[in-house]
Amino acid sequence: MRVNKKALVSARAGLLVIALMVAASAGAQVEGLRVGVVSVNRLLEQAPQFRAAMQALQEEFAPRQRELVAIQMRLQEKQETYQRDGAVMGEAERLNLEREIRESERDFAREQGNLNEDANIRQNEELTKLQRSLLQEVQNFARSADYDLVVADALYFSTAIDITDDVLQALEESYNSDNEGS
Repeated sequence: MRVNKKALVSARAGLLVIALMVAASAGAQVEGLRVGVVSVNRLLEQAPQFRAAMQALQEEFAPRQRELVAIQMRLQEKQETYQRDGAVMGEAERLNLEREIRESERDFAREQGNLNEDANIRQNEELTKLQRSLLQEVQNFARSADYDLVVADALYFSTAIDITDDVLQALEESYNSDNEGS
């Protein structure tokens, strides 16, 4: 069966015209609709709550990080001793130092892996908690500013409906009011 190309083009053009008319009438029906768009990434990166959470995590893991640095320095000292004196050491002493270096390398790798894993778990926990908090703040902002619809991370949007800066300001105010008594 052969398809007439002109008929196909005419049918597509007709469908396009109908779709445009439906879209125009739908737009007319929602006139006065207040829409805003927020960039979730910008909210996460620039919110003072995010900076505070990351600072708290840094402080939480600082003692373990310092211990890891100390382990690394002891390992480096053993390696330098081996490099410098290995050729003149007795066989047993050299073998003992090699064993200590291997054990220290394993200890360092294990501790580093544990620290990274624990830090990642805690960071994910904090980010999840922060995302819930930011979602609540965006909803509160949208209600108080009488928005009908707020969309996160749209593919395209005009700067006229970007409310990210306004939400960031509300987050800053909320953070400051929460921390005034602290």
